[in-house]
Amino acid sequence: MIQLHSFSRAIIHVDCDAFFASVEQSLDPSLKGRPVIVGKDRGIAAAFSYEAKRKGVMRAMPLSEIKKLCPDAVFLPCDYESYSLYSQRFYAILRRFTPEVEEYSIDEAFADLTGLRRIYRTSYEAIALQIKETLEKELGITISIGLSLTKSLAKICSRDNKPSGFTCVRGYELDPYLKNTKIGRVCGFGPSSTALLAKHGVFTVWEYVQKPENFAQNLIGKIGVELWHELRGEPVYAVIKEKKREQASLSKVKTFTPSSNDRDFVRAQLIRNMESAFIKMRRHGLVAKEVGVYLKNKDHRGRALGAELTRHTDSPLEGIKIVSELFDRLFDSGVMYRATGVWFHKMEVRRAAVQDLFDDPAKIAALREISRVIDEVNALYGKHTLHLASSDMLRVYRQHLGDRGDFSSRKIEPLKGENFRQHLGIPIWNIKV
Repeated sequence: MIQLHSFSRAIIHVDCDAFFASVEQSLDPSLKGRPVIVGKDRGIAAAFSYEAKRKGVMRAMPLSEIKKLCPDAVFLPCDYESYSLYSQRFYAILRRFTPEVEEYSIDEAFADLTGLRRIYRTSYEAIALQIKETLEKELGITISIGLSLTKSLAKICSRDNKPSGFTCVRGYELDPYLKNTKIGRVCGFGPSSTALLAKHGVFTVWEYVQKPENFAQNLIGKIGVELWHELRGEPVYAVIKEKKREQASLSKVKTFTPSSNDRDFVRAQLIRNMESAFIKMRRHGLVAKEVGVYLKNKDHRGRALGAELTRHTDSPLEGIKIVSELFDRLFDSGVMYRATGVWFHKMEVRRAAVQDLFDDPAKIAALREISRVIDEVNALYGKHTLHLASSDMLRVYRQHLGDRGDFSSRKIEPLKGENFRQHLGIPIWNIKV
């Protein structure tokens, strides 16, 4: 017996089932029970409903293959704005029950319920089920919840009985539960760690926690020891309710259809990614010193290169030269490309960035003034109204940008006062004006 009590801590992992597809089904109830594929604008399955999953649809599968496999599938473009709004509501509902909520991802959260039995005058299981019922009722999607003593155990539990599952494992129930849990289900153990443990005769979580602590230390290292304690019901990872104040990295990726080997077009997509990244940087008062570019071909294989900038910056006029050089080294005219990406590392808050002795203060001030004007004009007339000439090629190659069917309904049919990029901060439920 690993634990004799029920709950030393009561931690839940809350997971929205097939989140993107579920949001689409919530916005349009006629889609419920049907195989929904999100990713029409990208040419692949970015997300899909459980109905589609049961028919064999897999992530990143081309839409042409899905049509053969699942002729009755409904294909929709990604509507990240609505998904983000649903995510905000998701977290707002959770915080009604407890202030200790960790935003793990757009559709996953951890929450600490410890001590709430006294307030709600009921069991932790009943509190978790009340949270589940409230989320499903108010969001119109299904939720799976795992309840146990630690974050690692709760995350394993939430994967049981999906969709709309609820699994509770108390301390005294750990032994029988872990004996039936494969080691590969533990978040933190990837294929390499799982294969290594298998070589030492460890196939289940129970076999792992029965080993001495130094076995985990010698074989896996620090994370192995942390998970060894977590899986024994001994909390190591706290529920972190504070948001990160600074962003360590930033990336922008663009998938386009059909695939292209047109040098000017692919380069223009990459430059547009860079411009978008710098816009977001300036909005959050950040600067970066390291940049990388990424090109993915139609077979989903990619190549990437990175380099350091001469100083921390948030200006595309300083980034375009190195991004163009990296692109020239990666691009192969004999390859059909379907996506470009750019990422930035070594980021700092702009006011905290230290200038080099040889920096030109006048040039830096001029670049910031140009960026300020660009942001003001784009705020008035739409994102990328002012842009680099290098990305202007996107206006020439309209055939690569898709048609109206590749945009979400909130972009095609805006409400009064909205435009293509500026919308009210609410999802739209078939509102007619």
